[in-house]
Amino acid sequence: MHVWDWSVFFNNLVHPAILTGLWTTIWLTLLTLLLAIVLGTVVALVGRIDSFLARGFYQGYVAFFRATPLLVQLVFLYSALPQMGIRLSVIEAAIIGLMLSESPYVAEIVRSSLSAVPTTQWEASKAIGMRPLSIMRWIIFPQALRIAVPPLGNEFVRQLKNTSLVSVISMTELFRATDNLTQTNFRVLEALSVATIYYLGVTAIWTLLQDAFERRNSKWFADAGAPKAETLKTAAAV
Repeated sequence: MHVWDWSVFFNNLVHPAILTGLWTTIWLTLLTLLLAIVLGTVVALVGRIDSFLARGFYQGYVAFFRATPLLVQLVFLYSALPQMGIRLSVIEAAIIGLMLSESPYVAEIVRSSLSAVPTTQWEASKAIGMRPLSIMRWIIFPQALRIAVPPLGNEFVRQLKNTSLVSVISMTELFRATDNLTQTNFRVLEALSVATIYYLGVTAIWTLLQDAFERRNSKWFADAGAPKAETLKTAAAV
């Protein structure tokens, strides 16, 4: 038996099942990361409220979902919840599980980014009569976003790898599609090599896009932020 078969490798490279699994992995990664950013931001804002209950909720939420393995969360959502009368489809369980697992990491990124904005920005904004919601929207968030973009972009890579775990609840993404193919031709080496190439390819493309986005927006943030910073410094000095 040949260790490597190029014909099998190239056939797997364009196999419909593999390509479908690749597309599932991509959209699942993007969707769940977007949902995690929304949820994580809300959790981070709650954690900034000057209240014992709010801080307790934030710390408990982050600690629970970071300490619980994603695999356990997925199996719980798909297999344990039906015993409580809650039935989720494979896609629903995968989306919810990936979103919940990623959200505490996003919450920590958002919280630290907001905390990195100097408090003088808030004080100077209040001094010129801005309301808290306007301060957060126009002054604090834009500056925090500049800090948060790089680590949030890195979370895409982690979430991309996490999607392989949804195969345990029978969702056919790239890894499960690869595994299903190996059960028909028993050519594991070629199939896993193809999957590895696609994972590396998606990661490389995302890295290039992220680098381009950061270079473009760092200039935009600098140009847009400079006048505001000067205005706020003047207002703070008055």
